[in-house]
Amino acid sequence: MRITRLTLIIAAIVLSSVVYGDYQIVWSTIDGGGGRSAGGQYVLTGTIGQPDAEYSSGGNYELLGGFWPGGPLCIVNFDDFAVFAENWLDAGPDLPADLDGNEQVNLDDLELFVYEWLYNCPYDWPLR
Repeated sequence: MRITRLTLIIAAIVLSSVVYGDYQIVWSTIDGGGGRSAGGQYVLTGTIGQPDAEYSSGGNYELLGGFWPGGPLCIVNFDDFAVFAENWLDAGPDLPADLDGNEQVNLDDLELFVYEWLYNCPYDWPLR
C-alpha cells in the first residue's frame, strides 16, 4: 500500500477534527463610524477596525464605543442646541455657535449644526 501526500493531508484533517472537537464560528465584527473626509462632490464618513461603535446609556452612565473624534460622550444633542439658540442672530467675535467663523450666527451656522445633529462632535466642536 502506497501512502500519497493527499492521503496524509486527509488523515491530518480527520485526526485534527477528532483531537480539537467541533468547529466553532465565533461572531466578530469590524465596525465603522466617526470621522469625515470630503473631496469635491464626495463625502465619506467613517473609520474601520474599531470596537463596537455604539452609544449605550443607563441610569447616570453613558458609554460610547469606538475611536470617535471629539472624545467620548460627545454627541451633538439638545444641550448643544440650547447653546446654539442662546447665540441665535448674535454677531461679534468668539461666539460659540459661530460654526463657520464669520462672526455671526445665522442660517449658515444652522446648516452646519443640523449636519452634525445626533452624530459625534467634530474634533474642534465649539459648543462644548
